[in-house]
Parts: sequence; structure tokens; C-alpha cells
Amino acid sequence: MTLATALSLGETALKLGLICSLTVLALFLSYSMLNVCDLSTDGCFTLGAAVGAAVAVSGHPFLSIIAAMLAGICSGFVTGFLQTKMGVDSLLAGIIVNTGLYSINIAVMGGSSLINMNRTDTVFSMMKDVLADTPLKGRTDIIVALIAVAAVVAFLVVFLKTRLGLAIRATGNNADMVKSSSINPVFTTIIGLCIANSFTALSGCLLSQSQKSVDINIGQGMVTIALASLLIGGTIVRAVGMVLGSFVFRLVYTVALRFNMPAFMLKLVSSVIVILAISGPYLKRQWPQLKRRMTHKKGGI
Repeated sequence: MTLATALSLGETALKLGLICSLTVLALFLSYSMLNVCDLSTDGCFTLGAAVGAAVAVSGHPFLSIIAAMLAGICSGFVTGFLQTKMGVDSLLAGIIVNTGLYSINIAVMGGSSLINMNRTDTVFSMMKDVLADTPLKGRTDIIVALIAVAAVVAFLVVFLKTRLGLAIRATGNNADMVKSSSINPVFTTIIGLCIANSFTALSGCLLSQSQKSVDINIGQGMVTIALASLLIGGTIVRAVGMVLGSFVFRLVYTVALRFNMPAFMLKLVSSVIVILAISGPYLKRQWPQLKRRMTHKKGGI
């Protein structure tokens, strides 16, 4: 592998890692902070991509970002409402919403499973014009993704220190204690899921505009990818770790593609990465004991 090829792989992984890290940050808020496993991620990601593409095709690239995030908020509200007001288990609520979103996404895409955006102005193409005569020319996708990630990370850092943010964190730790403190856990859960799903939808919107197309299966497996990235970045400082975890995951994914691995094997790669991310800390803790056992057996022989 030449240096140019390695740099190209790194740039691709960085771009996709930054875009998908928005979904990782969404999972960080819902899974780590709220202690809610939201399985509507795949459908919400596609919803953001579909709504963003539809609005961009109509000639409003910047409005497409707002529209996608609003659609994500609606998805999060429905998921939260089912959990808190309808008595539906959180896992089942996510599955129900994810299933329903498939039909909604098809409807948003005009009854088609694909939207082509080759002749559509996007936030990436507009940024390309802005950076045309600068040293950053050719790095448009990374710059746009970096701006989006920086904005979301800054928002999370500030928001989680506010009274509402602290209430959301407390809800994830102990909902009964929060209720006894005159804080409505139903409200905090719904707000948390709305914010998290808006990030997921934004991620889908940016990915669709980056690759100039939307497929109905664009969000398939995103919850697995986000979970893997979340676990990989879990050992590094909070939000920054989530972004780095997403980059590491995408780098491994890109290398796998480079070795001409069949497309149907990529889901297996995702599963293996998740297993390694989950079992890695456990095996690290067990390693000294295993090492002593191996040394003892060698000494006995």
C-alpha cells in the first residue's frame, strides 16, 4: 500500500467517521445519558437523509438541514411517547418506530427507493465554491462535517451543564429519585430522545448530500456502527472519544473494503468490531490472571 493510497483511505475514513459520529453522539445521549436503548436509529437516519434530500432537490440546501433535524425530533418524540405514555417497552418502541419509518421514508422519497442528487446543490457543493481559491480546496466534505460535529459537540457540552441537561442525566441514573425531586422523568426522557434523534437525522442528511444520493437502505446497520464507535471511544474523554471512536471504526471498515471484501461480509465485520469493543476491556482486566495461569502451567511442566 502506497503512501498516497493510505492518505486517501485516511481521508475517506475521516469524512465518514465525522459524519457518522453525529449518530454516535446521539446514541451517547440516549444510551449513556438516558439509559434508553433506542433501536429506531436506522429508520431515523434514513428519515433525515430522505427529508434532507427531498428539500435539497427542491432548491433549499441549507433548509434541508433544519428540515431533517425537525423530522428527527418528530421521530424521537414518537419513540419517547410510546415509552412514557403508552407503556411500551423501550426496545419494542424503537423497533415499532423503526418499522413504521420504512413506509414513511418511502413516502418522503416520492414512492421511490432512490433519490439521485447529482444535479442538486448541496451544502457540500456550496462550500466547495467558497473554498475554491483557498488552501482548503479539495477538503470540502471534511470541513463541512467538521463544522457540524464541532457545533453538536459544543451544544452537548453546554446543554448537559444546564438545569435541563442535568435533569436528563439524573433521569438516566435514577428516574425514581428524579421524580421525588419534582422533576418529570417523562418530560426529560422525551426531550432527550428528541435531541438525540435530531443528531441522527442530521447525520443522515449530511451523508446523503455528501454521496449525492439516498437509498432506502442507507441507514441499515447504523445502530450497530454507532454502538461499536461508542464502545471504541468509551475509553477516551466523553464526546471527543465518540468522534474518535467513529473515525477508528470507519478506518477499519475502509481497510476491509480496500481488500475487496464481498459486500455481504461487511455486516459481519461490524459485528466482529462490536464484539471486540465489548470484550476488549473485560479481556484486558482478565489478562494478568490468565498470564499467571500460563506461567504457573509452564513452571509445572
